[in-house]
Order: sequence, then structure tokens, then C-alpha cells
Amino acid sequence: MKNNIKIQRAIYQLTQAELAERVGVSRQTIHAIETGKYNPSVVLAIRIARVFQKPVEEIFLLE
Repeated sequence: MKNNIKIQRAIYQLTQAELAERVGVSRQTIHAIETGKYNPSVVLAIRIARVFQKPVEEIFLLE
């Protein structure tokens, strides 16, 4: 699964650590999601999408 979290973080001027704190995970988890090494749970995907005020489908893309 691909994602555009890094792009969204740049738009919202958030660091990985700041996003991680907002959604309740570690910075390493955000890094792993961004690099495609980890697929988030549905709950975490929704939390991330809410931070960026976008539907989940705009953040996470099925290949």
C-alpha cells in the first residue's frame, strides 16, 4: 500500500514526531508507514487521515 503522508506532513508543516504524538504512536511507526515497511491498522489510518482532514482514500492508496 502506498501513501502520501510525507507530502501531507509537509503541507501541514508537521514533523514525524508531531504527527506521531497526535495519533498516539511512536515516530518510528510513522517512519515505517511512510516508507512502506508497515501497514497501519484501520483505526490508525483513520486517525492519520483526520489529522490531515482528508478521507482515508486520499492518504492511503492500494497498489
